[in-house]
Amino acid sequence: MLQKLKKIIAGIDADYADLRYEIKTTTKVRMSKGEVKETTSNSGDGFVLRVLKNGGFATICFTREEDADEAIKKVLDNAQMIAENQDNPTKMAAAPVVKDSYKPELIEDPRDYSIEDKIALVKHYSDLYFTQPKVLDASVWYSDVIREKYFVNSEGSEIFEELVSCYLEALVYCKEGDRTEEGYLPMSSSNGLWKLRNRDEDAIKTAKIAHDLLFAENVKGGTYDVILDSSMTGIFIHETIGHLSEADNVENNPSIRQKMQLGTKLGSDILNIIDDANMPDQIACYKYDDEGVEVKRVNLMTNGVITGRLHNRFTAAEFNEPLTGHNIATGYEYDPIIRSGCTFVHSGESLFDDLLKQLNNGLYLCGYMSGMSSGDDFNFAARWGYKVENGKITRMIKACNMSGNIFETLKNITAIGNDLKFNEVNPCSKQQLNLRCSEGGPHILIKNITVGGNV
Repeated sequence: MLQKLKKIIAGIDADYADLRYEIKTTTKVRMSKGEVKETTSNSGDGFVLRVLKNGGFATICFTREEDADEAIKKVLDNAQMIAENQDNPTKMAAAPVVKDSYKPELIEDPRDYSIEDKIALVKHYSDLYFTQPKVLDASVWYSDVIREKYFVNSEGSEIFEELVSCYLEALVYCKEGDRTEEGYLPMSSSNGLWKLRNRDEDAIKTAKIAHDLLFAENVKGGTYDVILDSSMTGIFIHETIGHLSEADNVENNPSIRQKMQLGTKLGSDILNIIDDANMPDQIACYKYDDEGVEVKRVNLMTNGVITGRLHNRFTAAEFNEPLTGHNIATGYEYDPIIRSGCTFVHSGESLFDDLLKQLNNGLYLCGYMSGMSSGDDFNFAARWGYKVENGKITRMIKACNMSGNIFETLKNITAIGNDLKFNEVNPCSKQQLNLRCSEGGPHILIKNITVGGNV
């Protein structure tokens, strides 16, 4: 296939061209109310061609090889039109020529298992949920996605990379009288099915949380000191510093670009934030991005100071900063965009019990449910939480929505736990829904957070 792709771009009259061909195969199983509701297997393929000519950059997607000549003509016309209608020509940072073939090491390749095996895996967790008290229903769904990616460019790079993603998620509903509450279980793996097995303890914990929420009280709105669990820490960092570190998000925003200059102190002295998509047991793991650049570990924040940024070849040239390998497409239907990989807060030194003592009176917020950031501000919802009184966890609370200013909050992180964990499923919806995204962190203690609820 790589030779075929090289032949397609060989005659293109441009300063630069790259061509990606991808085969994407998806298998899904879904159960609800103890019954199999869906089993599907789909496969599709397509091409993404990008060219840079006279400073104009354009992209085109097509699905049939016989349409390549027409696609080349259109994308060159578009690049020329862009070049004639922009003041500043697009530039690309130089990148090493790469010739490589990479497949992840898998523990239980999902392709070795039948659809019946996958139904049995889903049924195991579904049956387990219905043994738990007050469970009304459980929806459990499995999916695996196999992506075979072939990449060539006019500079001589030739890369094949295979990405294997496995997911199992569950929503369990508990009912008491006219009140219903839910619990959510996410699992994922980029190195095989093994990580979705033997998770009964996690599943039972999910059902217990849904059960206990039936009897929890709504939090009283106000300003609190809070401890965030690892899922809340991870999503807070992904949606704030993670996205603000994506160079395309700050490139054309003068206010944010000024705030996010390298060397600027934005967080507390103990805060260190990293993006690393090289960890094989995390769902965001990959070796090369979708413009053929090897992904690098990036220290985004060191001791509260901005020290790194995530780039594609265009923004690396614009900012005159090193390439990082973060130009990612969701599939063959899309042009790549800059995306954070696995963004996390580095572990600190505090034991969880020490964090509770330091908090003394406040809230412990757990289980990311939803949220977003916009400009300087953020708003996130926790699935559940607890009141902390005199350094001890007491009553369960719910309807916990926290909000505030990103930059003030980063400075108000006063203690960091030593218990780093990673979230397993966080579909990031930046332009394209990306399931291969992850984040994490340890427990962190933050002062003066606004928490919504009953007043």
